[in-house]
Parts: sequence; C-alpha cells; structure tokens
Amino acid sequence: MRSRAFKYCISAFMGAALCLASSLSGAQDYPNKPVKILVGYVAGGSPDFVARALAQKLSDILGQPFTVENRPGAGGVTATGQMSKLPADGYTLLLGDTSQLGIAPHIFKTLPYDTLKDLTPIAGITYEPLMLVTNAKSNIKTMQELLAHVKANPGKVNYGSSGIGSIHHISMEVLKADAGLDIAHIPYKGSGQSVPALLAGDVPVLLTAFTASAPHIKAGTMNLLAVTSGKRWSRYPDTPSLSEFVKDYDYQAETGLLGPAGMPPAIVNRLSAAVKQATESPDFMAKFKDTGFSVIYTNAPQYGDIIRKNLAKYDRAVKMAKIQAE
Repeated sequence: MRSRAFKYCISAFMGAALCLASSLSGAQDYPNKPVKILVGYVAGGSPDFVARALAQKLSDILGQPFTVENRPGAGGVTATGQMSKLPADGYTLLLGDTSQLGIAPHIFKTLPYDTLKDLTPIAGITYEPLMLVTNAKSNIKTMQELLAHVKANPGKVNYGSSGIGSIHHISMEVLKADAGLDIAHIPYKGSGQSVPALLAGDVPVLLTAFTASAPHIKAGTMNLLAVTSGKRWSRYPDTPSLSEFVKDYDYQAETGLLGPAGMPPAIVNRLSAAVKQATESPDFMAKFKDTGFSVIYTNAPQYGDIIRKNLAKYDRAVKMAKIQAE
C-alpha cells in the first residue's frame, strides 16, 4: 500500500511538473502568431484610441502583430461577452472600460458574462476624470456658487448628461445624494447633443468628458467647476476635485486589458509586463499629452482589485440613480 501511494504521489508530482513546464514553455513562446484586441465601441472613440496606441507598442515589444477589432454593441457588452467565451490562450484580448465592467452588471438584468468569473484582468492602463461645467454666461462660476444656487432653488435646476445609465449620469446622481442636492436630470444622446444644449443655455449644468469640454473651457465658453477624480487633476491644478465637497468621491472612466477566464499566469505576467513597458515609453505617453487620459499602469492583481471595488461602488451608484435594470 505504501509503495502504491508513493508511486501515486510521484506520478502526481511529475504531472504537475509537466503542466508547469508546459505553461512556462507556452509563455516563452507567446506570442507566436497575431493577437486581436477587441473594442466594444466604434472606431475613433476613447477606448478605441487607447487600444490602437497600445496595440502598436505591444507589436513592437512582443514581436507579433497586435490588431484592433471593433465590435460595437450594447455599450461594450457585446464584445465583452464574445471575448469571454473564446479560448484563454492570450490571442484574443479585450480593451475594457468602466461601463462594461463596473456599470453594466447593475443595469442589465442579464449579461453574457460575469465580470469577476469570466474575465482575467491583465493590466490597468488609463484613467479619465469627468468635467463638471456651466455655460460661461452663467452666474455659476465655482462649485461653491453651484451648491449655494441649487440649495436656494430646490427642484428648479437641471443638469445634463450623455444619457441614462452613462457614467456621467450615475456619477452626478451620487453627488446629488451625498451633497443633498435637489437637481433634475436631463438626458441627451451623447456629448454631441449635451454640449450644444449647455452652450445654447438649454441646460445650466453639465457633467461630461474632457474631450467634449476642453475646447470650450480653453475658449472661455464654459466654466470648469470641478473634476470627478479623487484628488485634483494635474491638468487643472487650480480646479477642485469633487472629493473636496463630498467625502471619498472618486468617479472616473478607466480602461484596462483583459482576457478570458483561465489564462495561464505566465502569459498574463508576460502581457502585463509588456503593457508596463508600453505605457512607460515616451512615445506612448506623448500620444496622450493633449487628451483627457492619465496613463497609470496597474499590474494584474491591482487591476483586479480595482474592478472588484468598482463593482461595489457602482452598485451603490446605480441604486442612487434609480435605474431600472433592462
């Protein structure tokens, strides 16, 4: 019996050793063919911009073509679901964002994926705070003036966003609840509608993206009141963060690289190290100089922790926004 048990243990040990050797060998050979990065939005948008900049650098670093494939639909949900069902071999990846990973699980009754169970976090890449702005002709030019005006006129002030369930809408509803503001939501179909509405005076307050507001802030046609990051943003160091008015407030659009669940750790580590090298390169950073993105690399465990925290944070936020799951 002892001899049989001993042989079984040796066999199990050898099997584990062979699996480890195979995994390490696969990682050393990886990649040995082209790699796809799926983007769940149309070409030209923010996630697409990040994905294409990253793909170019990863191609240089890892010696195989990394190509971007746009598969728009359901706010990134379609591409995420498709990617999560593919082989976990590192040859089809996803450029994911906050909407797909942190918000969608709380606003859809059913999803084709489970953020925590069906995906492998590889690396966090960018953060993008949102801008709280008013029309430059408005008497509201600071956050303090906005708070005073809304509290003096409960239920009479509106704010605009890029639509129901957008990060702009959800983030503003958290501000409303935590700051005790009675301000009504006017949803628009993206910044292409909401920004002109603000400039025309149809809505007095808007929470929007940097890319949509920056030209108008620079031109002096918008007042920038605050940013949604947890601390002041280096691009506008004199502009307060909303965390200065609401404790622990921190809502930003984030992007990262993911794969299907079950990816070999050695391949995850190889990809994550390559992303780190890419994001720290001067030419990669230069591409983001005049954008709203802050390039901040986080490794796989750190990025996974961010995703878990975001799921909890946006669960509370969606409930505050009273969004009915579809």
